[in-house]
Amino acid sequence: MNLRTRVLAIITFTFAAVLALAAPAPAATAQTVEVAAPAGSGLAPYIAVIRPVTAERLGNSWHEGCPVGPDQLRLITLSHLGFDGAVHRGELIVNADRAFEVARTFADLYFGRFPIERMETVEKYNSDDDASMAANNTSAFNCRAITGGTAWSNHSYGRAIDINTVQNPYISGSGAVYPPNGAPYVDRTQNVPGMIHAGDVTEQAFTTRGWTWGGSWDTPIDYQHFEKP
Repeated sequence: MNLRTRVLAIITFTFAAVLALAAPAPAATAQTVEVAAPAGSGLAPYIAVIRPVTAERLGNSWHEGCPVGPDQLRLITLSHLGFDGAVHRGELIVNADRAFEVARTFADLYFGRFPIERMETVEKYNSDDDASMAANNTSAFNCRAITGGTAWSNHSYGRAIDINTVQNPYISGSGAVYPPNGAPYVDRTQNVPGMIHAGDVTEQAFTTRGWTWGGSWDTPIDYQHFEKP
């Protein structure tokens, strides 16, 4: 190899190495969780699709300074039964390290015929937790402080989920009910669609996987809330 050829080879190798270092890592791919319906259930298969999420997709539910970045979150589109008895597709944003587990957990709710009225990501409510709760919306990630405090909520990490917020209200230590339209459901002797009770399919689906239910707390009591920090 003459000197000119050797120099060109070195330049070419160096340029290729620089390009390799500068190239972005390949994006995470979508993951599908599909569970066949039990024979005779009359239900379609349960399907959940887990995808990466961007800052643009998160909207104002995320901002610089939040404890996790968009790359640490995943969007799950999943099957759920509505209050109308029909199968719907809902969306949740959760931490990447909880995504597969959450997808499997909601399969238990689906096959247990636990109804969910609405499941939309919170930026559709301008990331206003009160508005989302009042709409009886089931949601997960929202970069915000804990209710009545300043520390980051576990929702800010995508490691908490609120389900059917009207039928399962939050009750503060002073007795305030959030959302206010959840007040008729403070009486937990009721057994209405979408309400969560100790030992039922929803509570068991989460707690057997190591999640904590806010309905078992002394104060505040948060019937809608499950978390796994």
